[in-house]
Amino acid sequence: MASSTVPPRNQHRSGKHEVAQRLLDSAAKLAYDPATEVDWETPLDKDFHGASPEWSTLYGTAYWEEMTEAQRKELTRQEAASVASTGIWFEMILQQMVLRDIYAKDATDPEFQWALTEIAEECRHSIMFARGAEKLGAPPYRPHRAAVELGRAFKTLAFGESAYAAILVAEEVLDVMQRDWMRDERVVPFVRTINNIHVVEESRHMKFARDETRKRLRKAGFVRRQISSLVVAIASYVIVTSMVNKKVYKNAGLDSERALAEAAANEHHKSMMRSSCSGLMEFLASARLLTKPALIFYKRAHLI
Repeated sequence: MASSTVPPRNQHRSGKHEVAQRLLDSAAKLAYDPATEVDWETPLDKDFHGASPEWSTLYGTAYWEEMTEAQRKELTRQEAASVASTGIWFEMILQQMVLRDIYAKDATDPEFQWALTEIAEECRHSIMFARGAEKLGAPPYRPHRAAVELGRAFKTLAFGESAYAAILVAEEVLDVMQRDWMRDERVVPFVRTINNIHVVEESRHMKFARDETRKRLRKAGFVRRQISSLVVAIASYVIVTSMVNKKVYKNAGLDSERALAEAAANEHHKSMMRSSCSGLMEFLASARLLTKPALIFYKRAHLI
């Protein structure tokens, strides 16, 4: 684990900077360098899964029961690589939104410095995910064209609570599944290390996103809340439905048409997604961002 030292800071910062300062202190004490922390040299051991089997989109289906253990492991490796690739896509959106938010602001402000720290961590995460997906033997998975273009518009136009709440949704969904994967001895060791690094560092990012969402909503009126809630819900739907690329089934040697049909009807996976988002939905409800139009998209994404 790599850590760094930071110079003493003004102890009399106002209350609004306290969260950012605590996060800076945490990052100084607990930060990782994936280039040295992850075992990149040991060849991939195909006796392991790429993710906890229970998180597979086919787990619990008739097709899963027919698959050999080798096919199940290959599928979870392809799915884990797809989730990592989606993570890279969204982290690039996140970085641009955060940079735009702090543009030309006070560089001595702890919130400005934390934002740059978060961007630095996200850059490391993206490289880590890319190397991890490659080591899992997966091709470069990318969201479909419509999702890419929606992401392009979102990163350009989203601001305030819309940006930070959407960031939170993506991070929270990944966090829950990765906490399972990092503890699961059936998962290949280097993936468990990647997940552990991401969980530890993303906990800071989620804390900041929650704080910023609450802060930006303090003076928001009814119309603004309605618009923000819908923007966040649509962004969440696009992110979550892009996590597992349709090509994973063919690349795992399966019948794509059958796999897609059974995955779409898989109640076990839908239940896993809903349970993983219970805390997130409670937060969005407390922030009054679970409006009726927004609920339509969360239900379609099986997040509630």
